[in-house]
Amino acid sequence: MALAQQSEGLKAGVAEPFPLSLERELGAVVHDHGTQFSIWAPSAKSVTLRFFTKGSSMEDGDAMVGTHQPELQSDGAWTIHFDENLHGTYYDYLVEQQDGNLVRTADPWAKGAGVNGRRSMVVDLARTDPAGWEHDEHPTTPLGETMVAEMHVASFSANPHGGFPLEHCGKYLAFTDLGTTVDGKGKFPTGIDYFKQLGVTAIQLLPFYDYGSVDENDPRQYNWGYDPLNYNVPEGSYSTDPFDGTVRITECKQMIQSLHAQGFKVIMDVVYNHMYTADNWFERVVPGYFVRRNADGTLSNGSGCGDDMASERAMMRCYIVDSVTYWAREYHIDGFRFDLMGLIDTDTMNAVRRSLDALPGGKDLIMYGEPWAAGPSSTLPGTELANKEGLHLLDPRIGHFCDRTRDAIKGHVFEHQIKGYVNGNAHDTRPQIELAVDAWRAPETNEGNAGQIIQYVSAHDDWTLWDKLCLSMIGDGSPESANKAESEYADDSHRTLESRDDALERAYRAEPGPQTHKVLEANTLAVGLIYTAAGIPFMLAGEEFGKTKFGNDNSFNSGVKVNELDWARAERMQGLVDYYRRLIAVRRANPSLFDAEHIAVEAPGNAVAYRSDDVAVLVNPDDEEYSLPVERIDSAFADSLHDDLPEAPESASHAEERWVCVLDSSGTSTGEFRQTGMRIAGGRFPMPARTLSIWKCER
Repeated sequence: MALAQQSEGLKAGVAEPFPLSLERELGAVVHDHGTQFSIWAPSAKSVTLRFFTKGSSMEDGDAMVGTHQPELQSDGAWTIHFDENLHGTYYDYLVEQQDGNLVRTADPWAKGAGVNGRRSMVVDLARTDPAGWEHDEHPTTPLGETMVAEMHVASFSANPHGGFPLEHCGKYLAFTDLGTTVDGKGKFPTGIDYFKQLGVTAIQLLPFYDYGSVDENDPRQYNWGYDPLNYNVPEGSYSTDPFDGTVRITECKQMIQSLHAQGFKVIMDVVYNHMYTADNWFERVVPGYFVRRNADGTLSNGSGCGDDMASERAMMRCYIVDSVTYWAREYHIDGFRFDLMGLIDTDTMNAVRRSLDALPGGKDLIMYGEPWAAGPSSTLPGTELANKEGLHLLDPRIGHFCDRTRDAIKGHVFEHQIKGYVNGNAHDTRPQIELAVDAWRAPETNEGNAGQIIQYVSAHDDWTLWDKLCLSMIGDGSPESANKAESEYADDSHRTLESRDDALERAYRAEPGPQTHKVLEANTLAVGLIYTAAGIPFMLAGEEFGKTKFGNDNSFNSGVKVNELDWARAERMQGLVDYYRRLIAVRRANPSLFDAEHIAVEAPGNAVAYRSDDVAVLVNPDDEEYSLPVERIDSAFADSLHDDLPEAPESASHAEERWVCVLDSSGTSTGEFRQTGMRIAGGRFPMPARTLSIWKCER
């Protein structure tokens, strides 16, 4: 087919109008016999490869040191070979289309780049490995004990109270620093030591591929990073030298190596659904192919970012599969979180799963994503997207975030006045909670097996858990609410009249007071439900110390001060931190909570009680104290799971001896927890007001 005809076919919506380069390794590849350059540009009239001494024109000594003419191959790739190892050479391409339009572009398949990713760089990857990299191994934590904490590379160490070396603040290398403490005083741990003590087993990092929304040479700039520029290159702003393309690679590997050494899995947040701009390297190389378009030729915008990537096209699917596999193989990544997975087709997601499975140990690598999009997307006919309607088409080892659990627990994610089970609407949401703790596995609500359900109440998006609770529990935002009586918004010691805004400010800061205490109680109930539910527990790092963004529900570019982990606050909120630590310890000590059946029993008021294997959980969101007969819990277990237990206790005293409290949320605000190890009395479990307790049956 002539190139002109191919272009016409593309305009007409033909799925694959070009020859495909599915077997060739694209990009700049260093091997034993030199360096091979390959770029897929089947619609181009000509391609010119240019070499430079530096990664950008802003650097002293920058000069173009050669131009070369690759040759077009039958698979649509333009290739050229050099006998030398060109590691460290910076390059770009000039691509001339059939209509004479000439554009400059970086290499979409590049593994390295200069500052801000405008030029690509040849990388001999073996030269980027840190010492001991060949001995780096994936942690062996089973999926059932995987507990995820989500964080941003820069936010992790940017707070001045973190005790990190100044040159590492906001960088990959902060994850290599051990022994850091608040203000360097040696008392309260920060960084990796803190999260190891907390007990989480996996660290999910917001995007750390090269993104386009910050100037890598300006440390004052901040963004979450959902703006892909070069998918296969680490972000330069997190490196100590963004101008040297090898430094970011080595330091990124050092970060992963250090996290592995401390027992953490590393989960990479990936954003293959859109790019930083519609004028991206893919579009410059093959106009009209990689980005979805509506029938009228306008760009599809299901991502809300203006350029949905066409994952259903063979070359984009191949790119995504190869890119994810590259990160897993070269950087030893343990798992992947897919942003707006609902915009990626199910065939592509399943192809990624198969490719990861083929790696050594690949079947243990984790995959999950968001089963939704910002809006509809214009796909090719026959495309099935990995949204909620397409979940049944996914491999059962591809998971997804459960928004139903999130909203049942804390209320509507976008409407602060709509409350959930823990913050004022227990009566209406109780049935959903009973389904949520069993990972919605009832036939009428089923979304897959327990290992596919990511259970969470907060993530980087939207309000933090603490802020949502503050906004929903302190007044209703009305003028009447703002002028309520002194008793409603007053500190017990000063009894001063406060407006709702004043009360919110106090609660955001977690200052003592009745309103803050109620928020703290709601927080303990929320996370207690998450860590005792079936599925994979997930939290936003800092949730465990009441992380606040002062009501900011979209802080993607709001700077470090809004997004940072406030290590001084973590020390101040030790009671809540310790409660999370105890919860996680209980979860790890009872791995059957991951996928064993969670059976709800009748409970008083708006309380919820459920049993999973030999663990019982009692949750009371009401202001009234209750108790629960032990017989209800004893009769809840599934026979198939408990053949070794008697059908019923021999006596009430026998029951009292068997059930032992392993965690009680009472005393979270002070860290003075009720004595664990207590046994029930009078044949009834106690259910104090606004508490959650966990009980273990001793066999």
